[in-house]
Amino acid sequence: MTGVDTTPEDRAADVEFELLLEAIWRRYSYDFRHYARASLRRRVIGAMRRLGVERMSLLQEALLRDVDLFTRLLTMLSVPVSDFFRDPAYFAALRQDVLPMLATYPSLKIWVAGCSTGEEVHSIAILLDELGLLDRALIYATDINPEALRTAEAGVYPQARVPGFTRNYQAAGGTRSLSDYYTAAYDRVVFDRRLRARVTFSDHSLATDAVFAEVQLVSCRNVLIYFDRVLQARAVQLFHDALVPRGFLGIGSRESLHGFATARSFEVVSREQRLYRRLA
Repeated sequence: MTGVDTTPEDRAADVEFELLLEAIWRRYSYDFRHYARASLRRRVIGAMRRLGVERMSLLQEALLRDVDLFTRLLTMLSVPVSDFFRDPAYFAALRQDVLPMLATYPSLKIWVAGCSTGEEVHSIAILLDELGLLDRALIYATDINPEALRTAEAGVYPQARVPGFTRNYQAAGGTRSLSDYYTAAYDRVVFDRRLRARVTFSDHSLATDAVFAEVQLVSCRNVLIYFDRVLQARAVQLFHDALVPRGFLGIGSRESLHGFATARSFEVVSREQRLYRRLA
């Protein structure tokens, strides 16, 4: 919030916000300094309400001394929004245009960056299973939110969400019944652990960490929209460096590679579904 019309209170609030992000970085090495300001600020304010803290300066002071408080805040600042086969046309495109090409590799490595609570990881594992590729695939599922990673690794979701999962699966061209992949108990469903047997879940930050594997597919959807341009460029460079030549990149429906220097190293596979292929 800047400009000639801002009040002293507004400017003080801006300073408090910047100092809070700097304190988190210096104390915990989590770098939110290049996240999109408006959405991050809304999440911080929402977290303050939930934590009963009136001012950002008070939140900063408490965070510097209370590791458990930071753990709670981290869960609130990250954005665990996911769904099985979210944007079904994207998964249909993976099924039809991407995975058949990757099937030519003797082994297949996939990176799901910003995996949140694991719905996309399970969706991709189901695609691989239906195409006979799961047993020779390794999926890296990464996120900065440890609570989300625990949910993803458990593979347990509310049964009330299953009708939506099923509609998306069918729209994405599923060849079986989604119920073949989970067991229902009480108000929860547990997805088949075989889907996660080929998945490695780990903490990884697109803001601070380096490439850790060479992969044939990176799927990072609806994550870049929470970054500013500097951090978006860093993330896209990480994806480029992780991909083998002719490897594929999938991003979210509201995201684009347009304007990044690294974009010259990709060709468009599906502009509508935001699928790209790294040039040789």
